[in-house]
Amino acid sequence: MDHAMRLFFAGLFLVLGLAGCASLFDRDAPRVSVAGIEPIAGQGLELRFVVKLRVQNPNETPINYDGIALDLELDGKPFASGVSDARGTLPRFGETVLNIPLTVSAFAAARQAFGLSGVMQRGSVPYSVRGKLAGDMFGSVRFTSSGTIKLPASLQGGY
Repeated sequence: MDHAMRLFFAGLFLVLGLAGCASLFDRDAPRVSVAGIEPIAGQGLELRFVVKLRVQNPNETPINYDGIALDLELDGKPFASGVSDARGTLPRFGETVLNIPLTVSAFAAARQAFGLSGVMQRGSVPYSVRGKLAGDMFGSVRFTSSGTIKLPASLQGGY
């Protein structure tokens, strides 16, 4: 009976310990919005630009990140992707602006321009971003966002 009681309490502590660890991962996804987009120099037949993301942490604990990955869709179609080796901490109930360089090939941009020509002439386009803040030992934090963004003049009216 004494051995059975020890096993019972060991199992109980294990379950309570796992429940405590699970609460560490119970956090809301960051709130992300595109704060701006600026062209930068590209190589050969590619277009490059920096997307400025405003990232808010709605959690009681800070989010540490060591790297960022981002995919951008325009008008529901894949457009560009990029990564950054930036690292930092998103403070609890805080926000920051992250700059992520994105690349799109000129061929892909031209292909997309035909489908977006009317939208781009207006100077704004519906967007969707999907990405992650690469995490520490507690894992990565994924996010998504969508809205409408005003394009810089150099990206309007075709490529």
